[in-house]
Amino acid sequence: MSFRISVSGMNAASQDLNITSNNIANVNTTGFKQSRAEFGDLFAVSAYGLSNVATGAGSRLQTVAQQFSQGNIDFTGRALDMAISGQGFFTLSSNGATVYSRAGNFGADREGFVVNPSGHRLQVFQPNAAGGFDTGRMGDLQLPTGDAPPAATGNVTVETNLPAAATAPTVAPFDPLDPLSYNHTTAVTVYDSLGAAHSQSLYFVKTANPNEWQVHTLVDGNAVGGPQTLQYSDTGALTSPSPGQITLPAYATTNGSAPLNMVLDLGRSTQYGDKFSVLGLTQDGHTTGRLTGVETSPEGVVSARYTNGVVQPLGQVAMTNFVNPQGLQSLGDNVWAETYNSGEPRRGQASTADFGMIQGGGLEASNVDLTEQLVNMITAQRNFQANAQMIQTQDQITQTVINIR
Repeated sequence: MSFRISVSGMNAASQDLNITSNNIANVNTTGFKQSRAEFGDLFAVSAYGLSNVATGAGSRLQTVAQQFSQGNIDFTGRALDMAISGQGFFTLSSNGATVYSRAGNFGADREGFVVNPSGHRLQVFQPNAAGGFDTGRMGDLQLPTGDAPPAATGNVTVETNLPAAATAPTVAPFDPLDPLSYNHTTAVTVYDSLGAAHSQSLYFVKTANPNEWQVHTLVDGNAVGGPQTLQYSDTGALTSPSPGQITLPAYATTNGSAPLNMVLDLGRSTQYGDKFSVLGLTQDGHTTGRLTGVETSPEGVVSARYTNGVVQPLGQVAMTNFVNPQGLQSLGDNVWAETYNSGEPRRGQASTADFGMIQGGGLEASNVDLTEQLVNMITAQRNFQANAQMIQTQDQITQTVINIR
């Protein structure tokens, strides 16, 4: 009996060494979570219960408990590297089966899908028409390969101050080639439906009436409609047109694009006793753009950035958490699968509820403490040696009994 007890102790120490060895082997594995051996003692129990003089029957390995403590985050600068700071797992698709991982060393395959080194595709919540994300619908994250389409200018916003002390020009009528026929001018680049750029010029002309101006709009040197009258109050605020928006006539381009239909917004313009100044001049169109990079926000929103300044959301990383993460089944290659013991998966968004935030351009390192593992190794080695010594002692006792004459 004592031999079997010592053998069970040697087996337990050997299993402890195996677990420690696996932890040490994965000290540099991205997203690896160390394990801990948990043992239980053995008792031989009869149908009549346990005698008060019974001795134990050894030990056995009860479970290999995974430790999901946070690993250090190493910053790599790679756009598709992601690290979870806090709780939760990345949700991945393995040929249709859902698996989970803490390792965010992602890249793109030949079709543009974002995958881990094993080819599992990262799952995201898909964008919806309202500008948010559909948290009830997951899909593969795929990087765009083409150019961003152009958008025609629809609104031009002008924030300017016209000097209250200005006088009417000495030359009339207005001529854009004659600077004596207008007081001030500014220009902005606008875009048609094909992404071609056009120069839109605004000329401000003071009239003979108090607090009244006219604005002339030209695109590529061609007048767009007639002059528009601007009326200001005695405090310098724009009173007409109200609320400051002027719908310009359609401007037909010569390159085959759709006509430009623009609204000129002068609601923030003023007439103060200061000199002429342009505080803001913006428009909402853009030309064709090429992909320059991908970025990930702390909320897990993955966006593509283009040369034309457009930022297009591609999806929001789908986070998953479990009531009992230790119940997950390790599948190797830094992924886990849900089990009955883990509980049902709970989906969510990063930086909400009990889900951690996403650190773009970083990776979570292994949570293995090498010093601690070396101490565990020494402890397991001593346990193995002590149990081996017990077998040797029992053998000596048995030999003594056999040699009795």
